[in-house]
Amino acid sequence: IMRHILLTITMLLSLPISSQTLQWGDQGDGTYINPILPSDYSDPDVIRVGGRYYMVASDFHYVGMQILVSDDLVNWSVLTHIYDGFHEAGWDTNSHYAKGSWAPSIRYHNGMFYVFFCSPETGLYMTKAAEAAGPWSPLLKVVDVKGWEDPCPFWDDDGKAYLGHSLHGAGPIIVHRMSDDGTQILDTGKVVYRGPVAEGTKFYKRDGMYYLFIPEGGVGEGWQTALRADNIYGPYERRIVMSQGSTVINGPHQGALVETPEGELWFIHYQLTIPLGRVVHLQPARWIDGWPVTGRDIDGDGVGEPVYRWRKPDIRTQTTAHIETDDDFTTASLKPIWQWNHDPEMGMVETGDSLLTLHAMPATTLKDARNTLTQKLIGYEGHITVSLDTHGMADGQRAGLAAIGRQNHEMGVMRDNGQLYAYEAVDGKITWRQPMTAATLTLMMDSYTKSNIFIMGYDDSQTVHHTAPFAMEMGHWKGVRCALFSYNTLSAGGKASFSHFKYDVVRKRERQKKIS
Repeated sequence: IMRHILLTITMLLSLPISSQTLQWGDQGDGTYINPILPSDYSDPDVIRVGGRYYMVASDFHYVGMQILVSDDLVNWSVLTHIYDGFHEAGWDTNSHYAKGSWAPSIRYHNGMFYVFFCSPETGLYMTKAAEAAGPWSPLLKVVDVKGWEDPCPFWDDDGKAYLGHSLHGAGPIIVHRMSDDGTQILDTGKVVYRGPVAEGTKFYKRDGMYYLFIPEGGVGEGWQTALRADNIYGPYERRIVMSQGSTVINGPHQGALVETPEGELWFIHYQLTIPLGRVVHLQPARWIDGWPVTGRDIDGDGVGEPVYRWRKPDIRTQTTAHIETDDDFTTASLKPIWQWNHDPEMGMVETGDSLLTLHAMPATTLKDARNTLTQKLIGYEGHITVSLDTHGMADGQRAGLAAIGRQNHEMGVMRDNGQLYAYEAVDGKITWRQPMTAATLTLMMDSYTKSNIFIMGYDDSQTVHHTAPFAMEMGHWKGVRCALFSYNTLSAGGKASFSHFKYDVVRKRERQKKIS
């Protein structure tokens, strides 16, 4: 049997890419190609409850944190949000970029789902739910503290609860006793490990041994480390269990070990890419002499390397669901694919009847604008279109479609002294504009993320205009996104209505190459 498995794996790894039809994810033949999810789900954590898998990821200043669900660890869809805002100082003025939710952990204990995360400015938060789809309890600030990051709860066999975390700046790793209901930290904690940029704590227990699974070495350059001890407070042995090795997968670390119902072990983690952000990879894993090894141990030294193409965890499961992208705005609430930039003011938003209407609030630039609605980009090529109705726009108002990251590129409509203009702007500076010839127009964005080229444009039924290609950079720890916006540079006032949002994600391969 083992010889058959090895021969099958060797065959899959030697297949030319020209025989495949998709660039990433599920190949439809019982295999997958990494990344399984080329989208910015950074610092992923995953658990299995029954036969389903649930994922959370860092969202920083975007609201609110998403829960993803999968039947096979390869194909994922967005299930819900777990909060609607932070409701603390500065979240209504867009002054918390790169803050918010850092490296969450999701766990299931005594019939309840728990999510813990830290915000480096304000403390440790917890929320829980009986069902992953919610409703989730309001965010509870367990500890009001600055500088904590990357927490993970752990309930031991005797029911006692603990929490591990690191400190801003990546280390050390500290373990606390926690109340059994997860609502209180009971001591000042004990430092159990110091290492090179040690963070992203994840607790596991197997055969009486405690394991801390942590990334080290930095976001784009690091590796995955396992710590092992027979006491939760240590002392811990250390071993590197996955690194880039001979592959092109940089910094392969920070994620979760998860076991299938059949007993297979897998590791899900991120890779830093430009400009998509931190995309999601899936690695086979196994226990060897009491240590987890993730990826493919090519040279037999106990350190795995990331795989490119592999068999799915359960080839009998042929789930084809993917992240939803389109929205016709027919429902009273927004689909969970959307996330607000900072806390929204929902009294200034109308949804339903096939329209999303954003009432403009005052802002100097898009970076400061409230109620900017964003969606993660997916994959290497995509085409976005959305219709914009300018009836109701006020002087000083700007509305449209944007690519947001370190820079913000806007394409939309502005009203100035009673005249409507189509315009482009970069970080608030107008680079082109011309008078509008229609009150309703189509806005477009083409993304080619492998070559980091974006093109935006509009069509008002008489004129088609496209920007020159431009590059985008991820910013504030998040990958580039598309966004719908409406704000007013003079004062509050005016509205813009969006409809027929369509995001075509291209998954077919552009070129024919062979695996090197």
